Amino acid sequence: MTIARGEGNCQRRPLRLLSCDAVPSFRVIVTCLVIGLTLLGCRRQRRKVIAVVPKATSHLFWVSIHAGAAAAGNDLGVEVDWNGPATETDYSRQIQIVDSMIARHVDGLALAAQDRTALDASLDRAAREGIPVTVFDSGVDSTNYMTFVATNNYEAGQMAARKLAELLNRKGSIAMVQHVPGSNSTMEREHGFEETMAREFPQIQIVQKQYGMSDRSKAMAAAENILTAHPNLDGIFASTEPSSVGTSLALKSRHLDGKIKFVAFDATDSMIEDLKEGTIDALVAQDPFRIGYEAVQTLVDKLNGKTPPKRMDLSAHVIVKADLQKPEVKLLLNPDVKKYLQ
Repeated sequence: MTIARGEGNCQRRPLRLLSCDAVPSFRVIVTCLVIGLTLLGCRRQRRKVIAVVPKATSHLFWVSIHAGAAAAGNDLGVEVDWNGPATETDYSRQIQIVDSMIARHVDGLALAAQDRTALDASLDRAAREGIPVTVFDSGVDSTNYMTFVATNNYEAGQMAARKLAELLNRKGSIAMVQHVPGSNSTMEREHGFEETMAREFPQIQIVQKQYGMSDRSKAMAAAENILTAHPNLDGIFASTEPSSVGTSLALKSRHLDGKIKFVAFDATDSMIEDLKEGTIDALVAQDPFRIGYEAVQTLVDKLNGKTPPKRMDLSAHVIVKADLQKPEVKLLLNPDVKKYLQ
């Protein structure tokens, strides 16, 4: 079909139109192209999502891990979805969070298990869904994970035992304020401490052990019970941050700070002050920022076609008052958390 167009003396030229039958096909093609380009753009813009589930969110140790994971997300171009229970003894809540991440089919999952076996079914489900899993800080009995990233906790317990033995001149009576039953990381740490004491320092006797249950107030009560039962105690080892803070409070309330040798684990601002003032004689410090970073890094490596190692052991550090001015110790104890968690 042709239509003559023009006005005045302008030359009239025929205008050819598409046939009516061709119009629907043309529209379909254009629509498909637009949709295809939109979907392609969405795929290019979507960042991979790495879910990170800690044992808890309240203690500084987990905040530092969060900062490390967020830093890795920034550096590696992935979205880090951080979510965990408020306390380390809320097992059902952690299972619920992990299962919700799997149901969303995140691209990778990093988790610190509160209990060795509680997440076995969840890990089986993640494996069936093809979601790579990195376990960090505390191990599991399941084999359905890709990489384990943690402090070498048995070695860290050995470090604590040797430092306390040095402070006691290799003899005396001591006690332990432990974490919670079933926590793999702290159990390894406590076993390393106990076995090293028994093997290397037979003149040092562990006279009592009590759990602080990941709570500073309960740990303080546990330490006070120990101090009441053993008034001539020479030394104490506390295996985690809440146990250490609670033990410091008990020693100060009894005016025993500086009189009983005390090796603490992890490091908060108050614990560093107690080290400066002499309530704590030595800290065994982990590097939680690096643990968080490496947990995310292993998953990104897997998504990029690499094969991460099955296990990454990170060393702890024994810190005494004289070490606090060293630049590397300052960086370890005071990571720039606010930079990554604003």
